[in-house]
Amino acid sequence: MPETFNAIVAEDVDGKAVASLKAISLTDLPNEPVLVDVAFSTVNYKDGLAVSGAAPICRKLPLICGIDLAGTVSESSDPAYQVGDKVLVNGYGLSEVHNGGYSQRQRINPDWIVRVPDGMSLQQTMALGTAGYTSMLCVQGLQDQGVKPEDGPILVTGAAGGVGSVAVSLLATLGYEVHASTGRVEEQGDFLKRLGASALVPRQELARDAKPMEKELWAGVVDTVGDKVLATAIAQTKYEGVVTACGLAGGAVLKSTVMPFILRGVTLRGIDSVMASQERRQRAWDGLAAIMNRDHLEQISEVVPMAEVPSLASKILAGEIAGRLVVDVNA
Repeated sequence: MPETFNAIVAEDVDGKAVASLKAISLTDLPNEPVLVDVAFSTVNYKDGLAVSGAAPICRKLPLICGIDLAGTVSESSDPAYQVGDKVLVNGYGLSEVHNGGYSQRQRINPDWIVRVPDGMSLQQTMALGTAGYTSMLCVQGLQDQGVKPEDGPILVTGAAGGVGSVAVSLLATLGYEVHASTGRVEEQGDFLKRLGASALVPRQELARDAKPMEKELWAGVVDTVGDKVLATAIAQTKYEGVVTACGLAGGAVLKSTVMPFILRGVTLRGIDSVMASQERRQRAWDGLAAIMNRDHLEQISEVVPMAEVPSLASKILAGEIAGRLVVDVNA
């Protein structure tokens, strides 16, 4: 590798975090035991916030952005990892308080590392990335609470986005009846049906003031939106159904009542991908390797060069990107 290499670095410009492509060196990386030659990263909603400066995601500056990375170990002083090992990292404060994945090389704390499952390429892991990993946590959250395909339909909100599109594919592959909600039914309806959605739910049917309880429709919910959409989904969840909540693209407020919880026994299961245990992470990634439809993965992912990430940040925030963006850091 050259003495200098490329990274997207957020810096303080007149009191605001501004990210740009820069040449850096190993001296700019943290002092961690495992050096990784990064191959791929991703663009998630959180990355859009960080790179655009739309929200103070980067809590110290300067900081290399990118909440995901996948690559090959090139140096290691930790006996658990050897040169040539294929590894990935999601979360753990990357792009918040620790340098992240938008860099051709990165030093990593070994406690954060997940081994790439057998049968998955580095590109495939980042076609999934934090979004796909979060989707699997949601699906496993439903399964762990006993939700089975025969119990009834599963609602996926924000279904055309990164988390939602992977969730649709995973649930359909597992035999669930998936109802996909999106604000872009005309543009993305066919795409979601190809992933396995059996019905489409326009977002406006959910993004409204809901009654405390409504007609029971959903055995389970994967919600990426929050706010009124989540409140309506809870009100429509069947007796002893499970709602997994992992996002707030539509807002962080939740105006609901206790009625669905105490009269229908509904469970609201929060899903955190950032600080999940290594056991939970490895289980999720092994699950993805076992059941993810590789054809669907190709359909929902697009590879882009790292230099395009700043221009793509505003598009993902505006909801103009469907599926997953894989960042080739070496392109």
